[in-house]
Amino acid sequence: MATLTIAGAGTFTVDDGQRLTTAIEACGVDIGHRCGGRARCTTCRVRFLEGEPSTMTRAEYEKLNAQKLLGEVRLSCQILTAGTMHVEPLMRVETMGWDDPGPALDPEVQPEARWYPIEALSAGQGEDGAAGS
Repeated sequence: MATLTIAGAGTFTVDDGQRLTTAIEACGVDIGHRCGGRARCTTCRVRFLEGEPSTMTRAEYEKLNAQKLLGEVRLSCQILTAGTMHVEPLMRVETMGWDDPGPALDPEVQPEARWYPIEALSAGQGEDGAAGS
């Protein structure tokens, strides 16, 4: 089990290994995921206050780098819950004026479920920098 603290919502015990976006929603927070959790839109962005993973998918890295958000936020659709995490969801249905958060998310991370050390991605390393699958 993981401990997830969501700024403004409280602390919850959640299953390890589920998508962070899904866990945040299950805790009653209306986080956005307008692209359906495929690392395309950045509406599921969170700021980590504690417990930020040191790995990320190539899709998350490329999107955050292209949007000049790398090092500022993370995409919760590309992160699995583990340990103790304290996050602040930055784009919520209510505050953004949306009708819904977006399409339902697959249980598995899309488009790829492979994580790399952030330093390896920043250095342009390929498969050698793989942290797991």
